[in-house]
Amino acid sequence: MLTRLLAVVMTSMMLVGCASVPMDRSEKASMAKNFKPPANGNAGLYIYRYGSMGAALKKDIWLDGKCVGESAPNTFFYQEVKGNAQHTVSTESEFSANDLLIKTDAGKNYFVRQYIKFGLVVGGAGLEAVSEEKGIAAVQKLGMAQNGRCSKSQ
Repeated sequence: MLTRLLAVVMTSMMLVGCASVPMDRSEKASMAKNFKPPANGNAGLYIYRYGSMGAALKKDIWLDGKCVGESAPNTFFYQEVKGNAQHTVSTESEFSANDLLIKTDAGKNYFVRQYIKFGLVVGGAGLEAVSEEKGIAAVQKLGMAQNGRCSKSQ
């Protein structure tokens, strides 16, 4: 019985397509991919999701309690934030939000990777800060998703 149920679940998952979200203009994405340091006391924050793990899942991302957007595989978001401050990046997971605190310095760029992890019922999401080198290499391969579209509030 369990084997049959597992086979049905696995087959269903293979039939589900990849999640998609509204994408931003290519000009805006190209500008973000210049990775220029922000001015006026701000810091740059790139939040990205790379790879096909959880391809059918979209996951909300919030910055300091405000909606950044809904991620899908191989997408990124870019936001300028106040430099010399601490910010909270959050993502929805299976049962509650996962948070990551980022301390920013003015004039620098920061990179946060959102990743999908196995869950009890549905896949969850986690966040990790990554080096500038690793973040730039990943973001260069991704499309820029539109900001401000979350499926629920935090």
